[in-house]
Order: sequence, then structure tokens, then C-alpha cells
Amino acid sequence: MKGLRSTTIVCVRKGEKIAIAGDGQVTLGATALKHTANKLRRLYNDSVVVGFAGSTADAITLFDKFESKLQEFRGNLRRSAVELGKDWRTDRILRRLEALLIVADKKSMFLISGSGDIIEPDDDIIAIGSGGPFAQAAAKALVRHSELELKEIVEQSLLIASEICIYTNDNIVIEEL
Repeated sequence: MKGLRSTTIVCVRKGEKIAIAGDGQVTLGATALKHTANKLRRLYNDSVVVGFAGSTADAITLFDKFESKLQEFRGNLRRSAVELGKDWRTDRILRRLEALLIVADKKSMFLISGSGDIIEPDDDIIAIGSGGPFAQAAAKALVRHSELELKEIVEQSLLIASEICIYTNDNIVIEEL
């Protein structure tokens, strides 16, 4: 559906700790349809966290595909991300899916897109969705200039994004590894 806006997801890693946060707003045009959506999942025996932006049905399909890749490659995040990216780009049905994924474990994090992009950020900070640029900028500043705990960094980043982006709210879900 054109005009559907739904999400800000931000993920930050420090050492072998990961925190990922997502807001709960789903918007259609100028109307907020839902305030408490959960756009995060734990996969592969709770050792991988995943967040999505875009079409919910498409993201759920991608969660399932990614989870099967994790099973196939015994939890190897990098290999699973690359294989999902390949499938997503080349499969006639999958390539029509409209979503972005952030996938992370204690060692790595990636953004996976339908165009076959598998991006590993240089600075262990990544964000997607309508308010993604705002949350990412806030997270970079907080990592560099504060002593906040990881959970507080992702929470504050989303709160800052919610003050700027009309498609982001302050109903925040956080997952940590």
C-alpha cells in the first residue's frame, strides 16, 4: 500500500553486546493506525535479533526465510544474510517484497535489502525506516559523547527520532543480546 509508513529501528553494538529498538507506530497517510506494533524478533535460540521496516506481511515472510537460513547454516549470521540477500534478489516472488531487515548477533550486524544489498556498518550503528536517519544520528552522538548503557542509547535515539519524525512514536520495544 502506498503511503503506509511504519517504523524506526535502530541497532547499536558495543563489544559483544547488541541492543536493537523499534518504535510501535504504523501510519497510513496522515493517520496513525497502530501505536503498539512490535517490529523486532529473536531468532535461532534467541542468539540473533532482527528488526524490520516496510510491509509487515513481507517482513514476516523474510523473517521465516531468514530463520530457515540460520538453521541451514547453523547460526552463521554472515552466511545466512548473504544467502537471504541472494535469494531475495533473484527469486521472482521474493524480489517483490518491500521491506528492510536489520539482523544482528553478538559479533556482527547487517542491513539486508531486496536489491541484494548486505551492508555491515563501519561503526556498529545502523538504523532503518522513516525515522532511521534521525535515530542513527542520535545514536552516533550518544555513543561518542555519553556514558549511557547500550539499552539507554537505543531508547534515547528513538525518543529523539520520535520528536522529529511524524512516523515514529515513543512506544519503544528493546531487545538486547
